[in-house]
Amino acid sequence: MSAKAFQVRVSGRVTGVGFRWSVLEKAKGYATVSGYVRNAGHGEVEMFVQGDSDEVDGLVSYARSGPPLARVDAISISEAPSDSSIDRFEVRY
Repeated sequence: MSAKAFQVRVSGRVTGVGFRWSVLEKAKGYATVSGYVRNAGHGEVEMFVQGDSDEVDGLVSYARSGPPLARVDAISISEAPSDSSIDRFEVRY
């Protein structure tokens, strides 16, 4: 298994449209993914995602569009160090 971690920032119409909750539901479908998603302020959502390379790529790919009511205008993705203290995926406040 090839593991990786990313810090992701998504902007557009991504707050108040179920974006965080849809990312959480999508993450539940991946066996190795852990991390979090939260509102970052100024109409942005921030994610930290780690796990198997293919599964991380799948969740990041989903974040490029999000749920039906969302509109993603921009997404920034940067590699991040893994965090062994995070063992599940959650919505943070």
